[in-house]
Amino acid sequence: MLADILQAVDRGDLAALVLLDLSAAFDTVNHPVLLERLQQTFGIGDTALRWFQSYLSSRKQHVRRGPNVSSVTYLVCVVPQGSVLGPILCVLYTFDLLRVIDSYGCRQHAGLWILLTDRGNRTHSEYHRPH
Repeated sequence: MLADILQAVDRGDLAALVLLDLSAAFDTVNHPVLLERLQQTFGIGDTALRWFQSYLSSRKQHVRRGPNVSSVTYLVCVVPQGSVLGPILCVLYTFDLLRVIDSYGCRQHAGLWILLTDRGNRTHSEYHRPH
């Protein structure tokens, strides 16, 4: 990764390192957007789509500290953590992100994305996905 950046700089190109922190990804999955993506991108519909909608809807939480309990809050942007389906839904939710990144000619190294462009603002199309 460092070699790619240094080579770009040596050529007089611009290089940008983009770091994406997805540690809170489970807490930011918007249910309507996820359901739309499941339907439009992955072709899930009818009974299966209603099942996902039921699985995601009416989720709530509260905080308890000693004898004190907060009011209940309904969650509209979260997938259940600790479940088998949660990480899968998170990956499906961010699936289009890979296509957007790919369209800009970015390269990935161990989860880090690098955008290399020349001075004419044309993006190099070289891209690598780790196996």
